[in-house]
Amino acid sequence: MSHRIVCLLGALAVVIAVTAPVPVAGQAAASRPKTSPAPKTPWGDPDLQGIWNASGATPFERPSAFKGRDVLTDDEVAALEDEARRGADRPPRKGDPGAYNEFWFNRGKQTKQTSMIVDPPDGRLPPLTAEGQAAKKNGVRGANSWEDRHLWERCITRGGLPNAMFPRAYNNNAHILQAPGYVAIVMEQIHEARIIPLDRRPHVSQNIRQWLGDSRGHWEGNTLVVVTTNLADKVSALQPWADFNSWNGSGETLRLVERFTRVGADTIAYRVTVEDPKMYTRPWTVAFPMTKSQEQIYEYACHEGNYAMEGILAGARADEKAAQEAAKKGTR
Repeated sequence: MSHRIVCLLGALAVVIAVTAPVPVAGQAAASRPKTSPAPKTPWGDPDLQGIWNASGATPFERPSAFKGRDVLTDDEVAALEDEARRGADRPPRKGDPGAYNEFWFNRGKQTKQTSMIVDPPDGRLPPLTAEGQAAKKNGVRGANSWEDRHLWERCITRGGLPNAMFPRAYNNNAHILQAPGYVAIVMEQIHEARIIPLDRRPHVSQNIRQWLGDSRGHWEGNTLVVVTTNLADKVSALQPWADFNSWNGSGETLRLVERFTRVGADTIAYRVTVEDPKMYTRPWTVAFPMTKSQEQIYEYACHEGNYAMEGILAGARADEKAAQEAAKKGTR
């Protein structure tokens, strides 16, 4: 995990010139969607600019209780939200020191979707390939070196794409800016930035690999379509995403197709299809709404790599030393 911290996110003008005014917004849940028509930029593109919050309250995969259903009723949504309120900040089990309380979380509101996965139609991830099954079995993080730990723990990336776009327990905001020929997306978590050209240029050489890949966008009507390739070989689309270390990646075949559609003044419909033939037997698609917020966004300052990593590795060495000494004494 990481700390939500102090400094206002600097203007993205250092990366790309912005020619239209952009509202500043932030960490709390966004306002409810409205039905006004989607605006346009001064140069005529659909305007996606602003801070957009994605709810992490909807389950990633469909729970068995909603098998065969993709939509909840209003009463079911209200019941789930009430259950979440009643379960907040319960004291931990005996012997469990607990973790963050609800102050630190920003899960957002439960949507009517029974799962963020919309394809396969059952709302569940498709079966793993043999290589995916092996990677999942080997995914337990050790402490032989820092490379055994997750990329997020190392403060490098929240897991690369697609994970950096998926809502989780908190910090589920993305700041979108536009200029003629470009869209820029700054994600709150680890403040990762994506610069997406819209001029149909080809992808960079396959020899160049990046944590967030190489993205190319174009407009299909009011929808921004973004195709991403060239992801670093250590980036994994395997789920659950936090179970894996820094060396079980999805490889060169991982490809993403995202769609951003502004369906109203306060809502973007986000959809991404993940093509990962190394790990999954078929592609899968996730969809969720992103809602506009008018609050401030703050820097996500990641300190685990500076402090916690030393403690993890030092603790593992201390355990090893204790085991060796016990073995010498014949007590183990």
